[in-house]
Amino acid sequence: MTESWPELDPVIHAQARLRVMVSLSTLAPGDKLTFPRLQQLLDMTAGNLSTHLRKLEDAGYVEISKTHERRTPVTYVALTPSGRRAFEAYTESLRSLLGPAKGEP
Repeated sequence: MTESWPELDPVIHAQARLRVMVSLSTLAPGDKLTFPRLQQLLDMTAGNLSTHLRKLEDAGYVEISKTHERRTPVTYVALTPSGRRAFEAYTESLRSLLGPAKGEP
């Protein structure tokens, strides 16, 4: 009997995008990070982070909003509700692939 393997979301599975999703998933729903803060947390170049954020935004997983604080432009990044669900499904699939932790039945 062949066991079915869960599929991992290819949008999230890329290492850089997974790191973005992990970082944003630690925020409470509705909270957001500034682009420079996310860039600093992930130690990524602005161009590299922008490329990965675009893919996540195209998938509907993150929301990018731009505003001004006084005269300075500020870009915020937040996980969308569908992004949070996709990340939870991704982590469940990964747990399923890895099997039970030691000491679990």
